[in-house]
Amino acid sequence: MTDRGPSYGHYSLEPLEVPRVETAHRRIVTAQPAPGAVEVLERLNVAEPAWMSCQPPVLWDRAEGCSVEDRFGNRWIDWSSCVLVANAGHAPAAVQARVREAIEKPLMSTFVFAHEGRAELCERLAALAPGGLGKVFLLTTGSEAVECAIKIMRAAGRRLDPERKVIVSFGGGFHGRTLGSQYAGGIDALKEWIGGDDGSFVQVPFPDGYLLEDLGFEVFEKTLELAGITPSQVAGVLSESYLGIGPDFFPVDYARSLRQWCDRHGALLCFDEVQSGFGRTGRYFCFEHYDIAPDLIACGKGISSSLPLSAVIGRNEVMDIFPPGSMTSTHSGSPLAVAAGLGSLDALESGGLVERAVELEAPLLEGLRSVEAAWGDHVGCIRGKGLVGGIRLVQPGTIEPDSDLAYRVTESAYRKGLLMLSPVGLGGGCLKIAPPLCTPPDALEEGFVVLREAFKEVLG
Repeated sequence: MTDRGPSYGHYSLEPLEVPRVETAHRRIVTAQPAPGAVEVLERLNVAEPAWMSCQPPVLWDRAEGCSVEDRFGNRWIDWSSCVLVANAGHAPAAVQARVREAIEKPLMSTFVFAHEGRAELCERLAALAPGGLGKVFLLTTGSEAVECAIKIMRAAGRRLDPERKVIVSFGGGFHGRTLGSQYAGGIDALKEWIGGDDGSFVQVPFPDGYLLEDLGFEVFEKTLELAGITPSQVAGVLSESYLGIGPDFFPVDYARSLRQWCDRHGALLCFDEVQSGFGRTGRYFCFEHYDIAPDLIACGKGISSSLPLSAVIGRNEVMDIFPPGSMTSTHSGSPLAVAAGLGSLDALESGGLVERAVELEAPLLEGLRSVEAAWGDHVGCIRGKGLVGGIRLVQPGTIEPDSDLAYRVTESAYRKGLLMLSPVGLGGGCLKIAPPLCTPPDALEEGFVVLREAFKEVLG
C-alpha cells in the first residue's frame, strides 16, 4: 500500500477529500489525513526510524474518554486504547487528579527510595491477585515485567536443579521486544534478528481451535517429548492469558490441566496479563475465567491507563528469591507512574468499568457476527470476550491471512472517524477491537456501523 505517493508506513499521506461526518461520537471536517497532520508526519518520516510509522496517520492532540481529537477539528471513536493501555479511558479524572497531586507536591522521581504511593499501589495490586500472591515488584514496561518473570522462574528452577532452566511458552504468543521476551515469544518472524535459537526456550502449539483443532492437553506433553524436553528440565511455563493475535483464549479444561502439570512437576506458571489485565475481559485478570491461579503475574498497559508502568505480582517465597538491591530498575515505582496506577484503579472501581466490559460483551460479539455474516468468505474466525475482539481476515477459501484487506479496511475506517490499530497477528490479517472500557454502548454500536461501511467500501 505504499505505491500511492508519499506514505506513512502502510498508509497514504495524500490528503483525500472525504464526506463530512458529524455525529455524537465522530467529527470529520477535513481531508484525510488532514493536511496539517501530513506536514508533521513527513517530519517524523525524516527524524524517526521507519518502524515508528506503523499506525494510521492521525496526529493526536487530545484524547478523553473513548475519543481522540486532532487540532484540525476532527474526532475519532477510539478502538485502540493505545494498544490496550487506556482501559479506564483517556485522561480519566481520577488519573489526572493523582498525577497532578504528585507533580504539585513536588515529587517526580525517586529511583527506589521509598515513597508512600509505592506502598499503596503494591498493596492494592496484591489485594486484586489470588490469595498467596502477596508481593509486587513495580517496573516500567511489559517487556521488562516478562523479563523479570523469566529471571525469577529460572532462578527458582535452578534452586531445584542447576540444569532446570527451560521456559515453555506458546506458538503465536507475544511477550515483548527485548531479547528474553522475544526468545519466549512464539512468532518466528520477530526472532530473525537474533540469529540463532536458544534451546532453553521451547514453544508448544496454542489450543486456539482455529490453527490447532486438537484441544487436548496431550499436545502440550507430546510436543515437549518430541523436542527432547523432560518435565524435570522445565523451570516455568509462560503464556499470555489470551493470545493477543486473536484474541485466543484457553479452553478451561486445558488451562486447568496446565496448572496441574506445573504443580505435578514443580514448574512455576506465569500468566502474561500485560494486555489482558485490569478489566479488559470482564475480570480484573483474564486467567480468572479459567478458575486457576498462577504463581506469577506479569502486568502492564492497562495498569495505569496512561503512564509507563508495569508490575510482577507473585507468591511471597518466589518473589523473595533475590537479595536486596539485585533486581532494581531506575524508574521502578516512579511517583508519577504510581500515581497514574492508583488513579486508574480508582477509575476502574468507581466507574464500574470491569462490570461495563461484561455488559458490552454481547454487543461486541453481535457486531463481530454482523461482519462475519456479510463478508464471511473473507473472515477466518471472530473472537471476543469482555471488550476485546478480533476479526481474522483471510484469502477466500483458505486460512491464509489477508493483510492487504486488513490494512485497506483500517484505512477506510480511520477516514470515516473510527480509529483502529494497524492489523496484528500472524501474517498481519487480524483486525483488533479494543475500545476503552468507559465506551458508551451507543459509541460501540456506531463503531460497528463505521466498520461495516469500511468493509462495504473496500469489498463492495
